[in-house]
Amino acid sequence: MSDLISIDNTKINNPQLIYENLYKGACVKIKNSNKTFQVIGINPLNKMCWIREWPIAYADKKTFALNISQITIQVFCSSDFSE
Repeated sequence: MSDLISIDNTKINNPQLIYENLYKGACVKIKNSNKTFQVIGINPLNKMCWIREWPIAYADKKTFALNISQITIQVFCSSDFSE
């Protein structure tokens, strides 16, 4: 699977760009999952981030730490909660 980032509808195949352009609130896809997740925290020193499923599942409220290298693509956070 290639590492892609979507910036202004342009996809870039570069894991370093994913790391450099990652921000709190960004939506991402991760390895071994078809779900969308939202970044809620970033530790650039350890290249770790904390994510939660998007759209937010208020019943679960589960967040977990993830190595940034596990992010495969940065995507648009859809406000369409029916997906």
